[in-house]
Amino acid sequence: MQAVYLGLAILIAAGLLLVGVGSGGSGGILNAFTNNGSGGAQKAVVSQEEQQALKAVRLNPNDAAAWGQLLQARWTTANQTPDQNATTGAYTAAGKQELAGAVAAWQRYIALTKNPDPSLPILASRAYAALGNWAGAASAWEQETLVSPSEPKGFECLAVTAYAAGQSRKGDLASAKALSLLSKSAQLTTKTTLQSAKSSASTAQQLAAQC
Repeated sequence: MQAVYLGLAILIAAGLLLVGVGSGGSGGILNAFTNNGSGGAQKAVVSQEEQQALKAVRLNPNDAAAWGQLLQARWTTANQTPDQNATTGAYTAAGKQELAGAVAAWQRYIALTKNPDPSLPILASRAYAALGNWAGAASAWEQETLVSPSEPKGFECLAVTAYAAGQSRKGDLASAKALSLLSKSAQLTTKTTLQSAKSSASTAQQLAAQC
């Protein structure tokens, strides 16, 4: 399995180092986590960051931190034009390949650490969601809730993503946990939203894409 990940890393290093700083999915009805950034002069820094992470995982494929850095760099690259259309938000083929590389880096990272950086499951879930892999996104949100068990937003995102994946039981458990962590004044609106996600896969996918 290491050879597969390293082969992907070498392939992308050879031909797909499109650079830049971008922003992830943000806000929305769930008021979830944001990942904003800026472009321009920072593009060269991101390119160097990705190259350094690729070098690090080649030298030490068991270094979780290096795989985490590679995940971050690939997510950033994927969210730059020309990898992403600035107007529509749609990813190009190159952008989707960067997202697939980010997912691969996440899978290796989470296999190597028991204490993930709280931000990395969020990036991984967004990469999965952008590729339409809702089950993968739900799995990443599960990891986020383990890191931040008192944060309702993570459970909200886990719930809608699980519903998007057709995982009703997982969605129900996450919904119940999210509601238990909210104030009474916030519970009604959130409960309505989560029920809508459960009853409609397309609604669940739209909400999950906002996480």
